[in-house]
Amino acid sequence: MADPKGFMTTPRQDWPRRPVEERVGDWDEVYVPGALLPIVSRQADRCMDCGIPFCHDACPLGNLIPEWNDLVSREDWRAAAERLHATNNFPEFTGRLCPAPCEAGCVLAINQPAVTIKNVECAIADRSWELGFTTPRPPDRLSGRTVAVIGSGPTGLAAAQQLTRAGHTVAVYEKDDRVGGLLRYGIPEFKMEKRQLQRRIEQMEAEGTKFRTSTAVGRDIGAAELRSRYDAVVIATGATAWRELDVPGRELSGIHQAMEYLPLANRVCEGDLEASPLSAAGKHVVIVGGGDTGADCLGTAVREGAASVTQLDIYAKPGEERDEDAEPWPTYPKIYRLSAAHEEAGQLRTAPSADADARLFAASTLRFTGDRAGHVRYLHLVEVDSNRRPLPGTGRAIPADLVLLALGFSGPDRQDGLIDQLGLALEPRGTIARDADFATNVPGVFAAGDAARGQSLIVWAIAEGRAVAAAVDRHLTGGTSRLPAPISPYDRPMAV
Repeated sequence: MADPKGFMTTPRQDWPRRPVEERVGDWDEVYVPGALLPIVSRQADRCMDCGIPFCHDACPLGNLIPEWNDLVSREDWRAAAERLHATNNFPEFTGRLCPAPCEAGCVLAINQPAVTIKNVECAIADRSWELGFTTPRPPDRLSGRTVAVIGSGPTGLAAAQQLTRAGHTVAVYEKDDRVGGLLRYGIPEFKMEKRQLQRRIEQMEAEGTKFRTSTAVGRDIGAAELRSRYDAVVIATGATAWRELDVPGRELSGIHQAMEYLPLANRVCEGDLEASPLSAAGKHVVIVGGGDTGADCLGTAVREGAASVTQLDIYAKPGEERDEDAEPWPTYPKIYRLSAAHEEAGQLRTAPSADADARLFAASTLRFTGDRAGHVRYLHLVEVDSNRRPLPGTGRAIPADLVLLALGFSGPDRQDGLIDQLGLALEPRGTIARDADFATNVPGVFAAGDAARGQSLIVWAIAEGRAVAAAVDRHLTGGTSRLPAPISPYDRPMAV
């Protein structure tokens, strides 16, 4: 630790965001460009170099956080980048998108604000690109073995990069026209500009990974045929089967899934469309679902010029501090958090009928009503108690010209036929069944990421990709692998 007293003398300081009025007028990332480097070294000084770094256990990647905090405090960017990339293929993704369970597990967080681990990680990744430390790492020799990776989200990309670097010939199959999965079309530009993704793809191509876009395995190419072409197959299609809201009026037009809405806004940013056919411009928007996807819809609707935006969360408003009895340190607590989108909605007062940040907590949707043309016009809701039981006398209706359902995902989508054509066994909850080696019931076929684990965080997706790559490498080489395996299929986040 460069400064033994840093955690006592330096207060926490986060990467500042651009003013709300400025950032809602564009799609650029919300943070002030160049404002992180001047503060990040002193923030890294706050790391205590504690005897048992629980941040390691809180992070499924096993990131070497105290080590690169020390190196950043000394501004040794090359060494910091080496230590960071030793455990994480895409730290610029996690540094922007991960909710940072590592910070919840920071020992300093027991009685002080945690170290800004996420900001330090992002600074190292960006600095590594700027200084030319992040370069392609092609293998010294090829193994002669071939692998198909189905899906190009964070799990598929991590698995493909690890296997390519191990010397195998890897092709990634993506059903969309561009690589990236939800990183490309699900994450709004203001949370992560797609240049971050594109340069990683270019790095992987220079290392030897091949990409096959606009190819849905099971539809455009038979799953069994693909299996016959390769020595191993990794299924990393994600959990894209969205959850529905079965209430009266769901059939009205103007009610859409979040993942029908967000990709169109991203395509506008990509230049494919002049305007989204589901644009929120001038509309009263209601988002059903209180998670990150709902917040992404909120920030997108604000930028599109919605007349109003309200987000419904069925859970009660959480407290400002950790409940030590229910969620003791170092677990990840459910506390009140103000995302950039909620900050924007609050300052712009997008939802006069809601709380200050556009959210209505402890609110459950009863039904939708529409006009004579069959278009939704109102969402009827009721307040609920902690057991989600309606509270008498709390029902009301709010205007809704566009309703977005952000209720999460139940498992992999089966419409393309991939699962049925291969005859893959499924778990009762709909995810792909696998054993301790990430192997499915079909020889040579492995499953990783949300398709097998269920809906999770990006840091778990990357950890799954790295771990399944080690399992595939062992399968191809006869039982040994030098690739790291940070998690097993049965590992779960720390919980009570």
